[in-house]
Amino acid sequence: MSAADHSRTSHGGSGRPRASSRAMLAEAAAELFLEQTYARTTIDQIAQRAGVSRNTFFNYFPAKSDVLWYEVDDSLRGFGEILASIPDTVPVMTAVRSAILSLAGDFSPARVPIALTQFDLMGTSDELESSALSRFLAVVRQLSADISRRLGTPAAGLEPQAIATAVIGAAVAAAGVWARAGVRRGALTPYVADAVTPVCSGYQGMLDRQAATR
Repeated sequence: MSAADHSRTSHGGSGRPRASSRAMLAEAAAELFLEQTYARTTIDQIAQRAGVSRNTFFNYFPAKSDVLWYEVDDSLRGFGEILASIPDTVPVMTAVRSAILSLAGDFSPARVPIALTQFDLMGTSDELESSALSRFLAVVRQLSADISRRLGTPAAGLEPQAIATAVIGAAVAAAGVWARAGVRRGALTPYVADAVTPVCSGYQGMLDRQAATR
């Protein structure tokens, strides 16, 4: 980052303090998407609004669509640590449920990704759908690997992949309903708990039956 960028990051163009270039860019992008839609907004415009250089943008975001997932990506980076913190002695699906609920706990009623609530005004529906898939699959792979390790089965096996896909799919559905619920939505965690608990209970029952026949 240049000295000029650093100065603008610290103080902002309007004289108010700025938390970080990453947060600043996300805020600037959201403003522009609301003003003129996602498709009509360029990376140069985002950088200019944030008071940083184009190169600084790419230091934080590989592509324009990544700005939409700013808060989500920040939370997902810690998912591996959450999984690793749960002892192997915990039943597999109890561990999975605990990890998913811990991740959901990052999002309060005051911390809703704006792209999930303002996508019509921003014109981001198509971009959200296309850029969501890679993130969904990445989390499924991460969870599947942890499940296969706990079960002692091959990572490429059907069982861990099916379980991970079902659980993450349920969590994503819950997040969508939560985001659209409006100002009285409350915390994300209860929504996710309602969605993933039946899935986890069902799979745990299956795993227990399998273990009993071995």
